[in-house]
Parts: sequence; C-alpha cells; structure tokens
Amino acid sequence: MKGLVKGFVRKRAALVSACYLLLVVLVTLTAGQFAPYDPDAQDLTAALQGPSGQHWLGTGELGRDVLSRLMHGGQITLLGVVITLAVYLTLGVPAGMVAGYRGGWFDRLVLKSAELVSAVPVIIVLLVVLAVFTNNESAAMAANGLLGAPLLARVVRSATLGVKEELYVRAAVASGIRDRVIIRRHVLPRVTGVVLVQASVYGAYAVLLETGLGFLGLGTTDASWGSMIAEASKNVGTDPWLLVPSGFMIISFILALGLLSDGLRDTLADRYAPPADKPPSRRRRAAAALAASAPRPSLQSAGEPSADALLSVRGLIVALPVDGKATEVIRDVSFDLAAGEVLGIVGETGCGKTITATSLLGMLPAGGEITNGTIRFEGADLARADADTLRRVRGRRIGWISQDPISSLDPSFTAGAQVAEAVRVHTGCTRKEAKERTLELFAKVRLPDPARVAASYPHQLSGGMAQRVGIAASLAGNPALVIADEPTTALDVTVQAEILDLLRELQQTGTAVILITHDWGVLADLCDRAVVMYAGEVVEEAEVTALVTAPAHPYTAGLLRSDPHHAVPGEPLPAVEGAVPPPPQWPVGCHFQNRCPRVTDACREKPVVISQLAALERSTRCLRPLELTGGAARD
Repeated sequence: MKGLVKGFVRKRAALVSACYLLLVVLVTLTAGQFAPYDPDAQDLTAALQGPSGQHWLGTGELGRDVLSRLMHGGQITLLGVVITLAVYLTLGVPAGMVAGYRGGWFDRLVLKSAELVSAVPVIIVLLVVLAVFTNNESAAMAANGLLGAPLLARVVRSATLGVKEELYVRAAVASGIRDRVIIRRHVLPRVTGVVLVQASVYGAYAVLLETGLGFLGLGTTDASWGSMIAEASKNVGTDPWLLVPSGFMIISFILALGLLSDGLRDTLADRYAPPADKPPSRRRRAAAALAASAPRPSLQSAGEPSADALLSVRGLIVALPVDGKATEVIRDVSFDLAAGEVLGIVGETGCGKTITATSLLGMLPAGGEITNGTIRFEGADLARADADTLRRVRGRRIGWISQDPISSLDPSFTAGAQVAEAVRVHTGCTRKEAKERTLELFAKVRLPDPARVAASYPHQLSGGMAQRVGIAASLAGNPALVIADEPTTALDVTVQAEILDLLRELQQTGTAVILITHDWGVLADLCDRAVVMYAGEVVEEAEVTALVTAPAHPYTAGLLRSDPHHAVPGEPLPAVEGAVPPPPQWPVGCHFQNRCPRVTDACREKPVVISQLAALERSTRCLRPLELTGGAARD
C-alpha cells in the first residue's frame, strides 16, 4: 500500500485532481454549516449582481447567492453521480468478469443485453422513469446506471478474456483454486484499470445527464448545478457572468475525475512494471555430468492399464476448434505412470505434448474437449470428471509447474501470498499456518532467505527464483503427481541443474513426475521412461537408456541425430527435413510419412497402430521400425 501511495503521489496531475475533488466533496457536504446564505433565500434588490463582498460569486435572477447554491446544489449532483456509479459498477463489473471467465449462456446474455441497451434511447427511458417517479432524480440516476451496466460488462468481459489466458491464471486453475477466488484475487486487479477509466467516463456522463435534467426542469426542484445552468442560460444576454461559476464547476469536476482515474490506472500499471535496464545474471559453472542410475520399471501393454499404475491414459483423443471446426489435435495417446516414476514426453513444437498434459487436468484451451479415451488417476476417470472433481484433483493430487515461471505468477501479489493462497485452499489452515507452511516450502525448494522472497513481487525475482516459487506452489497440496511443462527452458545451465535436482528429490519422496521437454540431456538425466510424440500421436515409448542408445522409430532417431551436443565441428548439423504438419493437414496413414526415409506405400494406406516390439519392453508406431541389434539401431 505504501508503494501504491508513493507511486500515486508522483502523478502530479492526478494528485492535484484528487485534492480538488476532495475539496469539492468536503465543501458540498458541509454546505449547511459553511454556506453564507440559505440556497433559496431571495433578495430582489440584489438580483443579477456580479461578484461583491456580500456575494462572492454574485447573485441569480431572484437575488439568491450563487456560491451558496453551488455548495448546496453539489449535494444533488454528486448524489446522482454516486447512485449512477454504484449501480453501474455493482452490476457491470461482476457480470463482465463472470461472462469473460466462464463464458456459456451467461456470456451470450451479457452480449445480447449490451446490444439491446445500445439500441434503446436512454433519454426516453429516463423520461418514463421521471413520469412514474415525479421529480425523483435519484430514481432516474439509478435507471441510468442500470442502462449503462451491460455496456460496462461488455468492456470488462473483453479485458477478462485476455487475462483469462494469462499463465498465472492457468497456474491458479491448476492449483485447484475456486473460480470465484481466481476472479476476485487474480482477474479483478488486472481489469481495475479498465474499470477506472470506464467509471470516470460514465461518471462524467452522469454529471452531464443530471445537468441536462436540471436544465430541462425535469429533475428535482431543489438547487442543483443543472438548475443553475438553466437559470444562467435564460439570463446569458443580460448577465453572462452567471454562467461562469456553474459552468466552471461542472467542467473542472469532469476533468478532475478523468485525470484522477488515469492516474490511478497508471499507478496500478507502474507498480508491477519490471525495473528497466536490469543487467542479466552471469552464467555460472556448467551442470554436473548426466546420469541415469534409477531403476527402470517395465513397459505395460498399450491395451490394458497397469494394475498398480498411478495414472493410466488409454486411447486419448482431444479436439480443438480450428477455423471454426472441431479438429483432432491428439489422437490415440496411451501410457502408464507408476508412483514415484518420472516419465518424459519429448517431441518437436506442435506435436501435442502440452495439450496432452493439460488434458489430464481438464485445462484445455477454449472450445477444446476430450472426445474419446480414458484418463484413470487414483481410480477416477478424469476424462469424464465434472468441474468439482477436477478442482479437487488440481493442486491437491496433481501439481503443475509452468515453463514460464514469471508469467505463472500474478504480478499483483507477492510470491508468498500466492503460495499461501494455494496452501489454504488445499489444507484449510489459518492464514498464520499458511504463512509458516509457505516459508517451509520455500526452504524445501532451496530459496535463499525465504522470508524476503515471500515478501517480493514476481518482477523482483530472477527466473530461477520464480521457478522455485512455482515448484513450491505445486507442492502446496502434497500432490501424488507433478506435471512439469519444460521447467528449465528459460534458465541458465547451473539453475537448470538445481531445478532438476529438486525434481529428482520429489521422485525420491514417492512423487511421480511427468516432464515435458525438448532437451535429450534433461530427459536422460531425470526420466525413467520416455514417450516420443509426433503430430498428436505417440510414436515410441521405451526405457530412457534403450530409447537413447537404440531408437526404433525413424523420427526418434532423427531427433537424436539433431541433438546439438553431437555436432561435429566444421560439419552441418543433421536435421529432420520438413516440419510437423498442422492437424488439418495430417495424412491418412503414418503422420511421419512425408519426412520419413523408410516410407513405403503401406505407410500411406491407413493409420498405423502402436504395437509392442517382440521380446522388448518398448512400443512403436511404425511398420518398418529400425532393427535393434546389440543395443544399437540400424537400417
């Protein structure tokens, strides 16, 4: 809060506007004690006089003191603005956030309501309200707020749609936090700037509307800024000065309102901006030598799930909307994962690794759905689970570690507050206990000075520290399975090695890990088994050592040859020619046929099913797998 105040003070225009608006409100509220005259007191002998010692701002056509009427009239005008904004914000902001975040029928209702209100002449509706509630300006201003709420909801909905796709929101979903908490704590702070701007614009519109009603004589009969404008307009020819006080008050109030909202919006945005020109951290010593000494579990048949499998995926098919049409992007994916096992998923970008992982948690992109297959986790089929079941699994039984550590943290909250939130969701403990547990988790992931890190905002953390915070958040519910989506991609080699050590420690405590990676070295260092994916399909599955030393599928062999670590100085790096085809362009037969050096006509005729190689604990989706001889693969 102190930082917010300091940032706002530096916005001089906003600070001056805030002081001016506060002064106007205070003067208006204390008009009964400090106004020099009664607002309706008449003195016909002093009618239409300019400023004087007795009447500082002059008098009106009936000799009424202009200053006193301005002070008392502000109560009517400002009350109308408050009523309008109260209705406008109370209805519009929650409706817009829920519509943008949840979608569905409520989203369509909000959009249709906004379209309907846009077609309705507001002044006609207000005239009807004033006809029913005679001279009740409060009812008219409430109706004005009601008419504007759908328009605000549409704007807030658009802002929410963008925030909804932020990685830290998806991380909160993966942690099992309820939607209403995510909307309140993570979405609302990010749309506050939009709300402030819209509120200032509509507040200005409310001032002008109240002025217009007073000018037309349709509102209250008491003194207001609008009625003073009406009086000044009738006498503009004989006493033009009379228009200056009321006109200045209305114009200055609207300008100050706009400058204040802009300043608050900029302050909120600046508070979490990363420091400029921060020098990058120096790379430290190289990572330790790769090793794969953990015992290797046997491969189970793709048809029947393992009896002791923690996670068993069978025949998974996922469809996403592509050009408005539901298109399969994951097809026939099957694998098992035992407790305490580390399974690696490897493949080029666009092969479906992340979509496969997010489908396990029911976190597919908008419009995505699982059209076939099962995801058995601890006896429950997550592919058919409802929202409440998935929420109980997320974070509590399955943790998620993002590939972008900074973006997975909400910039509006400290690192400690975000992890403590996940702890409270999954344990139901008190705030004090959650804070203590957060510090324990930070110490567990080897964060230096856990208390300082807990009090830091995401932009104050390095990439490695942010990733450790993400790992701590994933452990808040003591999950049985952690999904790590390329957790070392943006980190230097030393920090990468430390993160891998943390994941290895998780495995040693009995936690299973699914590791999505592009790095064969990381795969060999950490994983027990590996799944190779290409164009939405599993093309090979095997124990890591066997996979690396003797690949059976031509695609796996091509990826291994393309590893930069095997580059020969002075020679071009071998590469798999071509690119992964997008889902709408998948061929009928083998998806790898257009890039495969061993393709035959049979590969093009019909889809290739994955099959287990005879007498070997591995499976491959290939009609002509590489021959495995003496632990090595050859054509």
